[in-house]
Amino acid sequence: MKKKLTLSTLSKTWILDFDGTLVEHNGYKTGDDHWLPGAKEFLQSIPEDDYVLIITAREKEAREKTEGFLKANGIRYDDIKFEMPMGERILLNDSKPSGLIMSHAVECSRNEGLEGLEIEIDESL
Repeated sequence: MKKKLTLSTLSKTWILDFDGTLVEHNGYKTGDDHWLPGAKEFLQSIPEDDYVLIITAREKEAREKTEGFLKANGIRYDDIKFEMPMGERILLNDSKPSGLIMSHAVECSRNEGLEGLEIEIDESL
């Protein structure tokens, strides 16, 4: 994936899908979770002031195993939602009067990981 996001210095809300985006899709069903390329490093680079929401279609019974994996890997997140619908994920948000773009969507191929996703903070935004 080659993608560059140019963002402001404001605190952000990150909404991240789990299986197929951060870890191997359904890997937990056949063994253990495994990070996809760049995913762990990306999560660890998110500033403490930002809000991190992880969403997954995993059943609630997978909560303990999933949260244990995140904790064992030192991943900070604010909330994780299980049993999310498997269909499209839609984000609606208003724009700032200054013109600052307030919503971004990055779609990566399943199990590709986040390697190549570049985040640039623009002090002028």
